[in-house]
Amino acid sequence: MNQWPDGWTDRPRGREGRGSDAPHPDPTRVMPHTSNPGVPPQSRGQYDQGPGYDQGPGYDQGYSQGQVYGGGRGGRGGGREGDGYGQYASRPRPDWGRRIKWTAITLIVVMLVWSVSTYFWADSKLRREVDLSIVEDRPEAGDGTNYLIVGSDSREGMSKQEKNDLHTGGPTDEGRTDSIMILHVGDNGNTMVSLPRDSDVEIPSFTGSESGKHFPAQGKHTKINATYAMDGPELLVRTVEHNTGLRIDHYAEIGFGGFAKIVDAVGGVEMDIPRDIHDNKSGADFKKGKQTLDGKNALAFVRTRYALPGSDLDRTKNQQKFLAALANQTATPSTILNPFKLYPTMGAGLDTLKVDKDMSLWNVASMFWAMKGVSGGDGKSMNMPISGPAPGGNLAWDKPKVKQLVDQLNNDEKVTVTSDR
Repeated sequence: MNQWPDGWTDRPRGREGRGSDAPHPDPTRVMPHTSNPGVPPQSRGQYDQGPGYDQGPGYDQGYSQGQVYGGGRGGRGGGREGDGYGQYASRPRPDWGRRIKWTAITLIVVMLVWSVSTYFWADSKLRREVDLSIVEDRPEAGDGTNYLIVGSDSREGMSKQEKNDLHTGGPTDEGRTDSIMILHVGDNGNTMVSLPRDSDVEIPSFTGSESGKHFPAQGKHTKINATYAMDGPELLVRTVEHNTGLRIDHYAEIGFGGFAKIVDAVGGVEMDIPRDIHDNKSGADFKKGKQTLDGKNALAFVRTRYALPGSDLDRTKNQQKFLAALANQTATPSTILNPFKLYPTMGAGLDTLKVDKDMSLWNVASMFWAMKGVSGGDGKSMNMPISGPAPGGNLAWDKPKVKQLVDQLNNDEKVTVTSDR
């Protein structure tokens, strides 16, 4: 009995896959699966492709599970593995959150390493040469921190040509102080007080910084800057404390050459000069108005004395104004975050900055930020109150006002004392 559909016979077929002899294609029919004895039934949907066609288990498995025909690992386009096609579908999406996180962590680590290495580099360059422990009969410490900031006319490290270019003159490396300031840093505003170099002071008893010899007080008076020439920073600190009653916590000094290098390193400092200035001794030659001063002209400006109507008192005001402007320009993101400006600036300053042995790099930064604050209006700058001339032509301090000023600084109060000159 013939169980084949119409048009089919059970006789052997000449070619695999040949249809019937009908003139028209046979309609699609559902075919029952057949197999030879011992051969497992094939999965539904496979087609007899003839001898030699390898229908492996991978193909059957993929097809029977509903995968796209011809799609392997390549996915779209039926490409073969390694032929460059179909790889888009198999590529995982970028994990942007993970990338951003690791980028941020990397930047933080780099910044930390850079900051720590910069700190230790800068700290190693500080010249801690002033020993305040030998200063005797010191006043009690008050609230806040007091810095004695000194600009000396030391020519240390300067060549003959540099001395001529900067109009410093003088054959010796040791000199006198060209500017002396007390900077008080506290919670109620910072105060910068200039001590005119011609201030009349009493030389107290002291111990020699190098000899260790004790020198008793003799009641002798002199200009305050002369004490530096007598026995250096230690005697200057001792003299300031003795004549004011204010304890000095830290000492910082910079010479002519270092001052000029710092100014050049930051690209100059803009100043508004109030009047025409011409001074042969300092080398100053300025027209009134705003202008950017390089190191050479900045040094001439802060040293100018004889061309000013108020002589030393007006000079101290110019020094305060310039140092505040310098600190304001140095402590900016454009300098701090730019290694090409930061390192030359710090190198120029730290190489010539002489400080006390207990001065940390943090103290140096605090000092400059306080100076920046004064220039920004967060504080007060003034001269030490003067009462008039003293014997020998020096400037006598107004002692009642000086006492009131020192009391306010010791108590970290807002300074209300004014200087009339």
